[in-house]
Amino acid sequence: MMPRLVSRAAVLLVALFSFHAVASPAHRDRTASGDVTGKWLAQTQDGVFDIFHCGAEICGRLVGMDYEGPVPHDVLGRSQCDLTMLTGFTPQGDGQWQGKIFDPEGGKVYDAIIWSPSPNVLKLRGYLLGIPLLGRTQTWTRYTGHIGPACKMTK
Repeated sequence: MMPRLVSRAAVLLVALFSFHAVASPAHRDRTASGDVTGKWLAQTQDGVFDIFHCGAEICGRLVGMDYEGPVPHDVLGRSQCDLTMLTGFTPQGDGQWQGKIFDPEGGKVYDAIIWSPSPNVLKLRGYLLGIPLLGRTQTWTRYTGHIGPACKMTK
């Protein structure tokens, strides 16, 4: 009974790691070593992030938003304009940077990986429990538009 259980566990582990290597979009297209710095339009097209070097790390702050009325605030009451939301990103090899991303509406901090597979594309994968498989990847594009006062994106 025990040898059969061990072999089933081994098969399950191999299948799980194989699935992760094939199915994970974060793993599949992290081969380029493009520059992740600059201004990036979020996938939802309602925010622009300025990603920059902060010492040996990469950081990012929200510098543009599409909103009506007063400037949006996070759950702690801070203005989202110029709010640093990406912190502590360190190089991991193959052009990947791993750090943390802050969700201003929920107040939670998630693990994240960023990389740029091509000059005008940035991938950001936020995940839970230190396991990239338990996450979601967004595709951001390089931003070339203008940002007005109070982080207002101009149309």
